Amino acid sequence: MRPKSFFVNGGAGRVLCSIPAFEKYQEDHPDEDFLIICEGGTDFFKGHPTLYNKVYDSWHKNLFRDKLIHTDVVSPEPYRIWEYYNQKCSLSQAFDIAINGKGIRELPKPTIKLSQEEKVNGRFIVEEVRQKTNKKKTVVFQPFGRGVQTVGNIITDPSGRSFEFNNVVSIIKRLQKKYSVILMSEFGFDFEKEGLKDTISFPAGNQVPIRGWAGIIKEADVFLGCDSVGQHIAYAQGTPVVSVMGSTFGINVSYPDHEKVEVLDMGEGLRIYDPIRIAPDEESARVNDGIMAMNDKVEEVIMKSVDKMMNKYYTKPETVVVLPESYGGPQQGCPTCPPEAPKSAPKTPGLGAIEMEAANNGVKIPALEPSKKGFSTNVKV
Repeated sequence: MRPKSFFVNGGAGRVLCSIPAFEKYQEDHPDEDFLIICEGGTDFFKGHPTLYNKVYDSWHKNLFRDKLIHTDVVSPEPYRIWEYYNQKCSLSQAFDIAINGKGIRELPKPTIKLSQEEKVNGRFIVEEVRQKTNKKKTVVFQPFGRGVQTVGNIITDPSGRSFEFNNVVSIIKRLQKKYSVILMSEFGFDFEKEGLKDTISFPAGNQVPIRGWAGIIKEADVFLGCDSVGQHIAYAQGTPVVSVMGSTFGINVSYPDHEKVEVLDMGEGLRIYDPIRIAPDEESARVNDGIMAMNDKVEEVIMKSVDKMMNKYYTKPETVVVLPESYGGPQQGCPTCPPEAPKSAPKTPGLGAIEMEAANNGVKIPALEPSKKGFSTNVKV
């Protein structure tokens, strides 16, 4: 029997979620010289103790002539698994069904093996914002999903998975009352113009790679985000998660049954499943449009969830971190000299607050009405 070459496409979150299925495949086929071709990058397989030597980028020189021509090429697509689009399983489980064909079963967390450098850099970035804000508890906040885009001075997400920009600013202000904040986002904006006067860590301004983010999230105390890669990284490494769902289902794209993950569902009872990678569906796109717009009450629910996870799982660091000069620590050769003034993150011109009325106009969110399904921590299948 010919060995298989598995093509994995999509973003980093999909790649990360595929790892448990490939670990199971390797257990069942220990002698097969199978390959994993990552069309979106191999980052999360780097350092894997048993799979990395099987992983190739799709652009690897002579990949077809040297490798693929001798194998059966397979393209597992989790979104086309019946159990997935009927909200019976998670993304990792859908990969497992597509690759191993053994139905829904419990899977281990994805394996992420960080280098010492990645761990240390993550610790320094977290400690830097703690020292500059004098707030020892840190939240990494990823408000935007893969579908977000900028149009003029507006940040929008037609897929309905991201926080609205005005809610992002408001939630950061709320978080900063208690916690140091690290913003996980590809988009920078003028923090001071939006009234965010306390220090915010914006590592993307220094082109921190995705594995660098894994080091940061591992060191942080709580992760707050949406349907995007950050929550998968946090889950894999045991960092407590508050995940806010909009157009997608928590059972599919998050981990609602895990003790360290709290799924808050904006779309429960409102959304229509969007059959991505199966068929275009205009109705679901229109119904789900704007589903993540929040008022003050919704933001308060999110903050209570962050507080709960922080109070339950926060542990005081066992060691004191002395920052190097490059992270704002004492100047080299002069330990008693004050650190140099921090360099501000680069500002992206033209990204101001979006004029969204849904935040504070008293609009009633159906998910908050007592007689209806709740903005709850449980996703019912």
